[in-house]
Amino acid sequence: MNMKRAGKREWIGLAVLILPTLLLSIDVTVLHLAVPALSADLRPTGAQLLWINDIYGFLIAGFLITMGTVGDRIGRRRLLLIGAAAFAVASALAAFAPSAEVLIAARALLGVAGATLMPSTLSLIRNMFHDPAQRTTAISVWMVGFTGGMVIGPLVGGLLLEHFWWGSVFLLGVPVMVVLLVAGPLLLPEYRAPAVDRLDLASVGLSIVAALAVIYGLKELAAEGPGVAALAALLSGLVLALVFVRRQRTIPGPLLDLKLFAERRFSGSLGTLMLVILTGPGIGLLAAQYMQLVLGLSPLEAGLWSLPPTLAVIAGFVFAPMLARRLRPGLVAATGLVLSAAGILLLTALSAAGPEAGLWLLVAGQFVFFLGAAPMLVLGTDMVIGSAPPERSGSAAALSETVQEFGGAVGLAVFGSIAAAVYRSVLDVPEGVPAQAAEVATDTLGGAVAVAGGRPAEVADALLAAARAAFTDGLAVTAAVSAVVLMAAAALAVTTLRHVPPSALQPSEEPLVREPAHSAE
Repeated sequence: MNMKRAGKREWIGLAVLILPTLLLSIDVTVLHLAVPALSADLRPTGAQLLWINDIYGFLIAGFLITMGTVGDRIGRRRLLLIGAAAFAVASALAAFAPSAEVLIAARALLGVAGATLMPSTLSLIRNMFHDPAQRTTAISVWMVGFTGGMVIGPLVGGLLLEHFWWGSVFLLGVPVMVVLLVAGPLLLPEYRAPAVDRLDLASVGLSIVAALAVIYGLKELAAEGPGVAALAALLSGLVLALVFVRRQRTIPGPLLDLKLFAERRFSGSLGTLMLVILTGPGIGLLAAQYMQLVLGLSPLEAGLWSLPPTLAVIAGFVFAPMLARRLRPGLVAATGLVLSAAGILLLTALSAAGPEAGLWLLVAGQFVFFLGAAPMLVLGTDMVIGSAPPERSGSAAALSETVQEFGGAVGLAVFGSIAAAVYRSVLDVPEGVPAQAAEVATDTLGGAVAVAGGRPAEVADALLAAARAAFTDGLAVTAAVSAVVLMAAAALAVTTLRHVPPSALQPSEEPLVREPAHSAE
């Protein structure tokens, strides 16, 4: 068994694998900081600016399943290095984009390249760390790296934008990927499935178009409500997804191996992860608006107050492997999710709290929420990857990432709609606001703030007070629904994962036949 434990080379290789995940999380955060400067320089239209922001995430979600399967076929390290090279080129192209059209194309290429990185790094971890306890720790470190990128991204991005042009934030990707391209062949062994099936191009097309349509529909639902375009995109995406699943049952070399779902540890972990991810983005978005539009904090102040919950996530990631060595992971995850639900329930008291108490209540609730949810993110990802055969680890990793992408999009659409519905039903616009302005104020809290800016002081104060109270009520109701979802996730974890033993009692697995780290491609 000792021969199967990871040694120094694998742990150094893990540090290399953290680089692309760190960069991906930084890349998500720095664009928002650069938008004002690039808008002044490139002058994109409103539609172009939306595509600059959204196309990256759309294409990552659309290509994840395909890239995970490609990695299983051609080799996980090879795909990682190809993606790293493409990401570096696209980063340089984005940095020096002369027009909005070129920047959109560069962001699209970054999305496709980004889809190769996450499943490749996770599947390499699966094949490098065969001891279950070591693998859980490795995934924990990997996730800490991703979260760390979200923390340092705004700091590094703000520093660059203070001294350089907007494209400098994209150039961060070039040196990081150069290091990966140099160190990867030296430190990362190659793994590929022993038997290679022909890649079914029809399945590739179906998976990409279905994912893009569903994600687009969900984002439009969250932003604009149930419009014709959003519902049509969502419905067509779901139909194509059904066709895709049916095709996987009939072809000899499926893009997605549906047999994986027969393993309770795999399907139970995926389902629980989906429920947990549903709650995070929606609550995070509402909390950010609460701090800035209700409490009146500046973006910098709101960002600083978001650090304690981020530290709670990191703490949960660190302690999860320690607990899972001695306790059943299903029990650890379920207990954490009950704690998480208790934390989110604190937000239901915001309506009765004043501004100062509300801030502390919000931060405390988010801290407990993220601390409790973090173990499931680590252990669930570990169980998804660990329950799949080594030759399908790329597909399993891609499916885990896809579920989380869809979970976030669904959560934003559902919980955003709940909060908006409560806001509109509760808000009582005071007299003195014209009908057209009242309609704008009733739409969103941001609209109410804008309308109040052009009204007399007495009317403006009354409108802001009513709008802030209505928004807080919407946040409280959303928090209550989120707590119910988290309790359902805890119940699912207990029922489907109770048979999984602590990682210290799980046998080490036979490693997949591999090529050495220095093999030529």
